[in-house]
Amino acid sequence: MATIAEQSTELRLATFRLARRIRAQKADQGLSDGQFAVLGVLYREGARTLTQLAEAERVSAPSMNRTVDCLEESGYLVRTADEVDRRKSNITLTDDGRDVVKATISKRDAWLTTRLRELSKEDRATLARAAELMGGFATQ
Repeated sequence: MATIAEQSTELRLATFRLARRIRAQKADQGLSDGQFAVLGVLYREGARTLTQLAEAERVSAPSMNRTVDCLEESGYLVRTADEVDRRKSNITLTDDGRDVVKATISKRDAWLTTRLRELSKEDRATLARAAELMGGFATQ
């Protein structure tokens, strides 16, 4: 029987490998994981400032500025001057940005659905329970 430390290592590695495989499913293979993460924040939360995006992704403002510049050049987002504070820019998704996020989510869900269909009903139930437990870890 594996120790809790060994189980932790196995779970961490399996989670990392699965996450990496899911992240590989993208509508635009040219997007880095960091770039897609920014698009995801804007998709879920709406317009954000550069500072808010940097804080959400735990990176420096200059690093986020480079990411936003690249995404803006690709046509996935736009910056508009804040109506209250003209020194700030609000960053929002374009239609192309929303489309690439939706297409990527769809592609990732389809890949995972295919894998789940290969499992028994019991194994799918086990993974569903594991997902519930792991979801609780994220809030701690």
